[in-house]
Amino acid sequence: MIKFLHIADIHLGCRRYNLEERTQDFFRAWNDVIERYVLPNNLDFVLIAGDFFNSRKVDPQAMNHAMIGLQVLRDAGTPVLAIEGNHDMHDAVSNFSWMRSLSQWGFIKLLEPARDEEGRMALVPWDEESRSGSYIDVAGARVYGSHWYGTSANAAMTLLTDAIRRTRQSGLFHILMLHTDVEGQLNRPNIPALKIENLKELRSVVDYVALGHTHKRFEVEGWAFNPGSLEACTIDEYREERGLYLVEVDEQGQVKAEHLRDYIQRPFQRLSFDVSGVLDAEAVHEGAMEVIRREARRHDEESDSPAPIIEISLKGHLGFKNSLLDLSRLREEARTLTGALHIMVRNQSVPVEYAIAVNLGDDTSRELRERRIVEDLIARDTRFRDHATDMAALVLEAKRLALSDESPEAILDLIEQKLDAGVRRIAEHRPAEELEIAAASATALQAIERNAVVEG
Repeated sequence: MIKFLHIADIHLGCRRYNLEERTQDFFRAWNDVIERYVLPNNLDFVLIAGDFFNSRKVDPQAMNHAMIGLQVLRDAGTPVLAIEGNHDMHDAVSNFSWMRSLSQWGFIKLLEPARDEEGRMALVPWDEESRSGSYIDVAGARVYGSHWYGTSANAAMTLLTDAIRRTRQSGLFHILMLHTDVEGQLNRPNIPALKIENLKELRSVVDYVALGHTHKRFEVEGWAFNPGSLEACTIDEYREERGLYLVEVDEQGQVKAEHLRDYIQRPFQRLSFDVSGVLDAEAVHEGAMEVIRREARRHDEESDSPAPIIEISLKGHLGFKNSLLDLSRLREEARTLTGALHIMVRNQSVPVEYAIAVNLGDDTSRELRERRIVEDLIARDTRFRDHATDMAALVLEAKRLALSDESPEAILDLIEQKLDAGVRRIAEHRPAEELEIAAASATALQAIERNAVVEG
């Protein structure tokens, strides 16, 4: 029987939202996992499949957090086998990394591929004297380490498979730690990932793939396992299942991997309020607060559980200037009401002048979007509503001339001709109202200049 813990993406030293408490969250999760799952279970070893630290430049507090846990594991006689992830690996110009230092000091065994004399990937056995190696035998298992391959992961799988095949030993249970993106598991689909078919090349030589890097739990055919990060690094990850695997391998090589998540984690929550049709800033404030009163998590100060981090987003079409919203007031009142550690307020609403364009289909041309925006702006003044189409055409023609480097005099002549042809009658020949027509046109031109926002 082989029994081990598989964790990844601990990210010690991670700091978010400029909150000191967030760095403590990652230490709390790491420390709680050791106390709950390592010490009581008499494990053969612990696997850390990359990103033990959040950065290769480790600050003193993060190193203290690492050493507290590693010292407990060393005192308990539990070997820690690890690989570097993309966050804590050595850089391109130096062989130094804090992971390698921890290995040299005897707190972990950092497993890394090497190169043979011909430059091929080579896997060499762990050497206790040099405190280095690519694989190690422990408790009936042969555990291999690998690098962070990034976008070259697909090409590396064949080389890694061949290297493992050359070093396999009959009768052992073969484990590979691999830190990589995997096809179908990314929230960002444009990032190259390891294809499932290439991952499966390892199937002929490896009995268990201990994955890391993606911060959510997933499994591939009961053979490759990704536990997710111990703690959510951002609120975007709050819905993802994360934790660790407690793995048992019986005498026949059958794997039982239990995913565990019953340890201290910071709770997160996302809320939203639709501002469409709300008359003024005070009504937006009250509406958002009502959502918070009704749906937000409350923190019990007498509880040992961490206070939540809550995000509230304002969505929809805002009928007045963004600057009238008092987001700081909303943030403070929500924090007082809920007892949250942190309240984030995101104004994702669309200014009302873009409402027409937003409702157009994605295949709508730029020209039509411009025309609809300008018409909508002009039509908001009831004096000009019946002539919005003609006035919008004048504004857009003036814009076209300006972009073609036509002289200001020629553009002014065009406007005067149109006014003489009928637009001037709207203002009843009163100069003040002619200025209002010009103001409406200027506002429309400003909207045109912001087309990047509209098209987004």
